[in-house]
Amino acid sequence: MPLIGRAWLRMMGWRLDGALPSAPRYVLIVAPHTTNADFFVGLAAKWALGLRAKWLGKHTLFRGPLGWLLRALGGVPVDRSRPDGTVEAVLAEMEAAPAFVLALAPEGTRRLTEGWKTGFYRIAVAARVPILPVAFDWSSSRILLRTLFHPTGEASADIPRLRAMYHKGMARHPELFDDVHDEQPSEVR
Repeated sequence: MPLIGRAWLRMMGWRLDGALPSAPRYVLIVAPHTTNADFFVGLAAKWALGLRAKWLGKHTLFRGPLGWLLRALGGVPVDRSRPDGTVEAVLAEMEAAPAFVLALAPEGTRRLTEGWKTGFYRIAVAARVPILPVAFDWSSSRILLRTLFHPTGEASADIPRLRAMYHKGMARHPELFDDVHDEQPSEVR
């Protein structure tokens, strides 16, 4: 798959900057997330890097004939109208596996939101794993793999530090990305 992923990225005009960490378990966050096309860029990068990551998606995407394919690509359906138990279920799966990477878009949607959802952070803290910040920089067609971020357990300090790694200019649709770096993380949604 790495050959296919690298060729796909090249055909789309994208390149990877940085490398995956050697850590066996971590939460990978990708932002800005303002277009459906992020999925295809992310999938090509996943294949190019040989990354075996799970990702969460709206449960309605998994209906019909494409459901099996999305699951095979690492997708895990989540019913956002019933968020109870999602963090706990993912955490249990992560803790049971010797190697596990969970990829999430902290905004939780492609629409403009104020702040980020905090599930990614709560999972990382509870599982005692680092966070890998990754940026899709549409202005330069680069996927930026940053260094591992080790959460302190103080979300009010850590989340603004993570958010500061991203800005509107990176987004495919800048008007849909809130890059205000407030003192407090958004409430759990």
